[in-house]
Amino acid sequence: MALETRDLKPLIGTQILNSKSELLSGEYADDIRAQLEQRGVLVFPQVNFTDEEQVAFTKTLGKFAPEMRDPKDGQDSVHKITLDESQSASAAYLKGSMYWHIDGTMNEVPILGSILSAKVLSPTGGQTEFCNTYAAYEALPEAEKAEYDKLTVMHSAWNTLFYYAPEPPLQMLKQMMAIGDSELPLVWKHESGRKSLVLGCTAYMVKDMDYKQGTELLVKLREWATGPDFVYRHEWTVGDTIMWDNTGTMHRALPYDPASGRMMHRTKLEGEEAFAFA
Repeated sequence: MALETRDLKPLIGTQILNSKSELLSGEYADDIRAQLEQRGVLVFPQVNFTDEEQVAFTKTLGKFAPEMRDPKDGQDSVHKITLDESQSASAAYLKGSMYWHIDGTMNEVPILGSILSAKVLSPTGGQTEFCNTYAAYEALPEAEKAEYDKLTVMHSAWNTLFYYAPEPPLQMLKQMMAIGDSELPLVWKHESGRKSLVLGCTAYMVKDMDYKQGTELLVKLREWATGPDFVYRHEWTVGDTIMWDNTGTMHRALPYDPASGRMMHRTKLEGEEAFAFA
């Protein structure tokens, strides 16, 4: 039996309609991985994974990237994503997730992908948006591609702080600055030969370019990559699971009330490929 799919938009987003048992069997793992690279975002509507099933499904697709372990038995577990500080020690820093970003720009090898399941939703807001950075690059004029292929961009975790806390306390700024900075290609040439844009709220300066010109370029490309042709917005239903290719997309959550109780459970796949210049 083949993988059952339905494309959501021409350039991004595909529903996977196979049963939970078929997904957990691992039979379609290679097909799912292929779809992930080509489509950027895979939606498993109301598959209703338990935490244990989500971990098991993640492990069928690659190497599990542990974030949390079950305190009872020490086994791999899901990571709770919420703005409720009583439920998550990292809730304060999750405010940065409401701006376009790629996970892992501080790492030489970013994570391959994330899998997110909806457990509790906010009454309003809280949708998740994704953009296809492969498709955005491929649609650029050839002259611009040639120019951007050569550029290096500085990224930092501390730059994201100014998006959600424009006047941060010095101690908080120092903590974020201690994470460090990284120099990344504006255009990532993947082992497959395809290229994607590396942008997001961690990007703060184009190396060897006038600061104003570089900032203008980063904003221009962010607007281009997040244009309607390249973006899929997911309206969540409890029980939905979404997987996205972290190496070929950006994502963000739309604002919602921190007191709403919105709760998502996340697992990740370890990265397999370092950032590389074109």
